[in-house]
Amino acid sequence: MQKGMHFDRERCVRAVRSKDARFDGWFFTAVLTTRIYCRPSCPVVPPKAENMTFYPSAAACQQAGFRACKRCRPDTSPGSPEWNQRADLVARAMRLIADGVVDREGVPGLAARLGYSTRQVERQLLTELGAGPLALARAQRAQTARLLVETTGLPMAEIAFAAGFSSIRTFNDTVREVFALAPSALRARTPRRQTASTPGALSLRLPFRAPLNPDNLFGHLAATAVPGVEEWRDGAYRRTLRLPYGHGIVALTPKPDHVACRLVLSDLRDLPVAISRCRRLLDLDADPVAVDDQLRTDPLLAPLVDKAPGRRVPRTVDEAEFAIRAVLGQQVSTAAARTHAARLVTAYGEPVDDPDGGLTHLFPAPEALAEVDPDSLAMPRTRRATFTTLVGRLTDGTLHLGVESDWSEARARLLALPGFGPWTVDVIAMRALGDPDAFLATDLGIRRAAQELGLPATPSALTARAAAWRPWRAYAVQYLWATDSHPINFLPV
Repeated sequence: MQKGMHFDRERCVRAVRSKDARFDGWFFTAVLTTRIYCRPSCPVVPPKAENMTFYPSAAACQQAGFRACKRCRPDTSPGSPEWNQRADLVARAMRLIADGVVDREGVPGLAARLGYSTRQVERQLLTELGAGPLALARAQRAQTARLLVETTGLPMAEIAFAAGFSSIRTFNDTVREVFALAPSALRARTPRRQTASTPGALSLRLPFRAPLNPDNLFGHLAATAVPGVEEWRDGAYRRTLRLPYGHGIVALTPKPDHVACRLVLSDLRDLPVAISRCRRLLDLDADPVAVDDQLRTDPLLAPLVDKAPGRRVPRTVDEAEFAIRAVLGQQVSTAAARTHAARLVTAYGEPVDDPDGGLTHLFPAPEALAEVDPDSLAMPRTRRATFTTLVGRLTDGTLHLGVESDWSEARARLLALPGFGPWTVDVIAMRALGDPDAFLATDLGIRRAAQELGLPATPSALTARAAAWRPWRAYAVQYLWATDSHPINFLPV
């Protein structure tokens, strides 16, 4: 895929005529005669080519005066893979907007987190996406409002403020403008609205681009689950979430054409952030066809890809949490790492109530872990120093790990910490920061797999061979790991 695909008119027209769902989220088709915008896979008869125009975002379509198609619901498309495979200003800004920063901190807060001026951020977003940060955040609020209208029985006034609107009037006007329906009419169109018995609970579907292989994705999360914070129960991966306005519990169940998501939130204003973090956790905005096509060019990797295509990179809902867990897991087994983390959760985690299972705590924040007595940690002295140094840097703000992190800068800061070698930094880059090209050349499992396949087994030689897999080396890691019989590679029964 190329940057700015909406500029390639011929390619976009072909995608619309073939109703190719792979391109959903990459661009949007606006129809000049009907003033409606659609996803490329819209089931209606495609319009004439001369009546199509293409935009890079739903927000740009809305700003141009187009309203969302009622058939294909373009606002529910998977997100563009661009924002998870790039680390430039626009991609980092889009990840922050999805995380609700504009609604909570305004455009100045967004710019401050990125280290740029407000004018620079607005100019670059307008140039590439046809919409500024306020319009992009407004489109997200509209999507959240629609979700709440259709999946809950909440009064419209509560939905308006939960979705982030400043007034009921703004909520009504936006819904009418974007969907060409009043909120009450939008609710009336929903054939069977589900009502939750648990207060604050919502059930929704998380779309993805096919194929998706759930084995290593859910297998990894379940096998490394920290007791009290995560669990596998009744075919779903469940975990607690620390969110801006409160906390939540999510249950994620793999289905053939979507991931079923059940959220219980202490504050409904956290809904868009919770959805965004769950999508990142499961890598649902990836383009698996592009990834697998590139990896298939290596004749030794191709059989692994053909056997189980669509592997994703299991990520995280909290970058700081993952970094701490990576240190706890240095040079120990998966079971030992879970034990270390569980002790910290019991002693320093914030208790939560889980009416549906066995979750008991939020993973401790760095500020809480700063109180840990290093001598109480059942690990070697050098790793205790690594742990306390990391927690200290996260607490005082000299190290920040978030969706907006510059990958190169974060790597450099991590490597400067005592006890942080290439493996620890690369696993954090891959699973916490979301770098699709992170590669664990020194990992023992990777080296064993490479040797069995006839790939170079030494880190330097394997790294040289892996250059042909760029920019998708993190996905190659998943295929190589999958050659082992470790529980992380299998969907729990």
